[in-house]
Formats: sequence, C-alpha cells, structure tokens
Amino acid sequence: MSVGFRAFFAAVLVALSTLASVPAVAGTLQCAPFARQQSGIDLHGNANSWWGQAEGRYDRGHEPQVGAVLSFASSRSMPVGHVAMVSKVVNAREVLLTHANWSYRGGIERNVRAVDVSPNNDWTDVRVWYGPTGDLGLRSNRANGFIYAHAPKAAPVLIAAADTSGPALRAAF
Repeated sequence: MSVGFRAFFAAVLVALSTLASVPAVAGTLQCAPFARQQSGIDLHGNANSWWGQAEGRYDRGHEPQVGAVLSFASSRSMPVGHVAMVSKVVNAREVLLTHANWSYRGGIERNVRAVDVSPNNDWTDVRVWYGPTGDLGLRSNRANGFIYAHAPKAAPVLIAAADTSGPALRAAF
C-alpha cells in the first residue's frame, strides 16, 4: 500500500467514525421546536414532556382552539410523543393541524385533518391525516389534550360577605 493511499484510507475512516457518532436525527426538523415556533408556547424537550411542563404555566384542556397545541402521549410507535398546532377548528370533533415530522421524516404539513375518535368526545383518542395513504391514519393516537398559548387564569379570590349589621358599616351604606 502506498503512503498516499494509507493517508486517504485513514482520513476516510476518521470521517466515517465521526459520522457514526452524530445522531440520526441531526438536521431533521422535529415536531417540538416547530410547534414552539408556530404557537409561541415556550416549552422545551421531547413532546411527551410538554403536557406536564405546561401545568401551571399554560392553560390546558380538552376543547380545540386555534393556536393551541395538541399534545399526543407516548406510545410504542411514538416513544417521545408528538405535538401539533391547531390551525383551524372545523367543528367540536375535527380540527386542522400544522405540524412537523409526522407523515414524512422532517417534513412540514399544514392544515391537515385530525378527528377526535374518543368515546367521551374529549380529544384523548385522535386520528390524524397521514400523507402516504392520502387519508386519516389507520390507527388512532392517544392524546393528553390541548395546551393553550396563554397563562392559566388565576383562581378566583373569594371575599367574605361583609357584616353590615354593625353601627360603623350601617352608617356607610
């Protein structure tokens, strides 16, 4: 083997070993940063952590609203969950979602159908448009609910009824 060939071969091995240490998702658009950018909801980490992180920081619920993020639970097919922003409410059981990394690795899909198929109409079981089939996906996906892009409303403050029977208060009325 010539010295030049050995140097070239060594350089190729170094390059390949460097590539092997880079995660497979490097450079691939993920759902969480995309949902954060689209919705303004400032949560970080894997999608499956958003529902818990939102508690006390953002209102959460089971009614779709434009701009809210639908939080999908972890599952065997989605170990880190999924998040998608509601771009339009069609009716109480159907919305259009804008999200990344669902039908196509790193792909963005805008205004795709999602249908609530939960028995209690509470968005805990959802079927979502899947590009390769050109229709709703074959399986439903467990969801936590919606994270709304505003801070939770403060709990109402209860004010005790004033005793108006005393002489000082009676005179004020």
